[in-house]
Amino acid sequence: MTVRLRAHHLLCLLTYVGKGYSPAFVANYDVVVERLAGGEDILIVSGSDDICAPLLNAGEPHCLGESAARRDEAAAQDVADLLGRPLVAGARLELDPSTLARMREAFSSGLTRKACPGCEWFELCGAVAADGFRETRL
Repeated sequence: MTVRLRAHHLLCLLTYVGKGYSPAFVANYDVVVERLAGGEDILIVSGSDDICAPLLNAGEPHCLGESAARRDEAAAQDVADLLGRPLVAGARLELDPSTLARMREAFSSGLTRKACPGCEWFELCGAVAADGFRETRL
């Protein structure tokens, strides 16, 4: 199987510690993390993804908004630059331990955080990174 992810969620996964918009959102996110930890690959998608799923039935989910699309563009460019390959819708990625470590190092240094300013989770993610990603679930 394959986990469908929008580009900015590649960054969110790095600091996920079990906090989210609702209990349903967190439960779903935990399932996605388990799938990735189990070795499933990632398919980059445009728009909502497997992490967004619990939010899609809400009135106006932010994941369908322009700010999320802008975050995707910035994150895709940062991660593509880091990995040295295009990261567009349809691209596949394996989040093996080496790639995960490389992405966390770049996130900690600020190299891949252009998508993050203005996000309500910005400070939490910064604190998780500053703490060496110790409490992350992936």
